[in-house]
Amino acid sequence: MTVTVDRGGRATGKRAPAGPSHPRRPRNPYPLFLLPGVLAFLVVIVGPFLMNTGVSFTEWSGVGSPKWTGLANYRELLDDSEFWASFRHSLFMVVAMAAVPTVVGLVLAAALFDFVGKHFGPRIAAVLRACFYLPQVLPIAVAGIVWSWILAPENGSLNELLKAVGLGSWQQDWLGDPDIALYSVMGVMVWVQIGFPLVVFMAGLQRVDPGLYEAAELDGAGWWRRFWHITLPQIRPEIYVVLTWCSIAALKVFGAVYVLTKGGPGGATDVPSYFSFTTFFEKTQVGYGAAISTVLTVIILLLSLVGLKLQTRAEDAEEGGRA
Repeated sequence: MTVTVDRGGRATGKRAPAGPSHPRRPRNPYPLFLLPGVLAFLVVIVGPFLMNTGVSFTEWSGVGSPKWTGLANYRELLDDSEFWASFRHSLFMVVAMAAVPTVVGLVLAAALFDFVGKHFGPRIAAVLRACFYLPQVLPIAVAGIVWSWILAPENGSLNELLKAVGLGSWQQDWLGDPDIALYSVMGVMVWVQIGFPLVVFMAGLQRVDPGLYEAAELDGAGWWRRFWHITLPQIRPEIYVVLTWCSIAALKVFGAVYVLTKGGPGGATDVPSYFSFTTFFEKTQVGYGAAISTVLTVIILLLSLVGLKLQTRAEDAEEGGRA
């Protein structure tokens, strides 16, 4: 309704003409954009996981009809010394792929950001960062083959180097000795993994207020004190992200073990993922292999939830401190 005034001063009411009608848009169209990803997740992740879980309750050789056995595979798993040995080896891998790279990556990131970047320029820091990250780009099969050449007992680069510098007594069968094979694989995985924490931490350092470092430096704080009291508290969320991702990668590690040692010698480097693989395809105990992979998946899911909880708590604490 519109009100108009005629020449005599009287107000007259006229209805405004109706505008062109438009079709109503959906209130929240965003779920439509998520639909392809949700469908892919259901088909690629959820579906195979449920199928694998179902197979884990059966006895099956991969041919013929599965025989339902209930929790028999899981009860056998609890008493399987080979599985627990492989699980202990995966804990060593967590040290090599999560704990050590996180600590070394923190120190290297702080050094590149706080020292190299300031004294030699950001380009030199970026080049060194790329060099450290290069092993992450290499296919694990290629890196494993190269390291198997380096660690070969005869004519291997490492043994030849030790011999050339007069340390021939230190020569070892690095991948063939059960006492040191696991530690050799761990060393390779430290080399592979160290670039990921470095890149994440250097990205996290970009959001730290430079004024904090300047104030601490004016107060006479050395590099280590600035690192301990400023760098670590400020990038705590990134630390939780790195620890979570690297721990998951360590629990899932397969390619490096397959290329370097194939779980040997004598199971000295066996891990749950490779143990499940051999149980599936070499021993043709499909139900038991499915039980191993199901347990490993549940452990990884629980670890992911704990990591997300810690990260969220650290972010909330940081936002509360800023407020």
